[in-house]
Amino acid sequence: MKLEFGFGNTVQYVDVPEANLMGILGHNEVELGFTGEEEVRRALYAPIGSPQLRDIVKPGETVAIITSDITRPMPTHEVMPLLLDELYACGIKPEDITLVFGLGIHRPHTQDERRKLAGERAFREIRCVDSTPEDCISMGVTKRGTPIDISRDVAQAQRRICLGNIEYHYFAGYSGGGKAIMPGVSNGAAISNNHAMMVRDDACAGKLSGNPIREDIEEAAGICGIDFILNVVLDENKHIVKAVAGDSVLAHREGCKFLDLFYLKHLDERADIVLVSQGGAPKDLNLYQVQKALDNAKHAVKKGGIIVLIGSCKEGLGEREFEDWMLHSVSTRAMVERIGKDFRLGGHKAAAIAMVLENADIYLVSELPDAFVRDIFLTPYGSAQAAFDAAFKTMGKEAKVLAMPYGGSTLPYVNQSLN
Repeated sequence: MKLEFGFGNTVQYVDVPEANLMGILGHNEVELGFTGEEEVRRALYAPIGSPQLRDIVKPGETVAIITSDITRPMPTHEVMPLLLDELYACGIKPEDITLVFGLGIHRPHTQDERRKLAGERAFREIRCVDSTPEDCISMGVTKRGTPIDISRDVAQAQRRICLGNIEYHYFAGYSGGGKAIMPGVSNGAAISNNHAMMVRDDACAGKLSGNPIREDIEEAAGICGIDFILNVVLDENKHIVKAVAGDSVLAHREGCKFLDLFYLKHLDERADIVLVSQGGAPKDLNLYQVQKALDNAKHAVKKGGIIVLIGSCKEGLGEREFEDWMLHSVSTRAMVERIGKDFRLGGHKAAAIAMVLENADIYLVSELPDAFVRDIFLTPYGSAQAAFDAAFKTMGKEAKVLAMPYGGSTLPYVNQSLN
């Protein structure tokens, strides 16, 4: 069977013998109501746990809209016209609205990238800026010791509206909700303290209650203050299939429930070979982002198996500390041991990859040079087909194969393999 996997703005193809293919993990069949713009409009007018936006914001108030950066598929350009119409109807003036792209620790955007993310109308009518991790205002400290240092444009706004897409996150449980604030518009020290808890067992994909990172995120967001959220769930083609709006926790939880209905995949057993991709651009710009698909795939591969990780990584590794750990650690075990003693933001993703490598080999199909890939403990291949052929030869003709074309979205669940 010929399978396809997004690779940047192109596609990689793999022929897999049908007898060996356990399945292709896409979304579950769920009856949908409205989709796209109509679903966003429905959510705005039927908020969860909250009044409508027009009953929250008042004329003359300043409004910060916090949204995702270019490494996320949140279709900000698609929801902004509806959101602007609603704010203008409330008496808010364009000059009092700022759209803030939450960088976290990611690189700043170019002007063209901000325009593309915001959409032409929003870019023309309101101020659109990156968050400023170097210029934050302290708003307190969480009970877990995380400083609540928030980008000035967000901290000083009288109203805060958070946008985001909800998908599985390998240690925060799910994206969306308060993650727009922490880590979105927080500084490095705050993010480091929060992310240091990733080594705890309860910090894992698909878990909310008892997850120390998610609880810390929501405490920080609660202290900062979120007046309204608008979150969406996307299908594999990045189309909006669900929107939730309103209270930053209650609305987010409803979105997570829908995500589970749509993307949680129950499996009877693990595979010998897992073929996984982020689905292409923009989510495979660098290895830092592609790692998210890898971390979901780890739940589906047998111990001693092989993960074929397919992602362009045309911008390289994507983060300086991550690159330093990957290139200069003496072994994968050293990374795992180090993260427990000396947490470093960026290094945490290197340690996450190292933990996968302790149980499975990783064949990387990317635009990175072969020698460079070998230096970071991965096995390079020029095409997904070549990588699969090598994996199939290693694992044998009876090898069971699982395909995850949208690995950052689909979460395998095998015999209580998740906490």
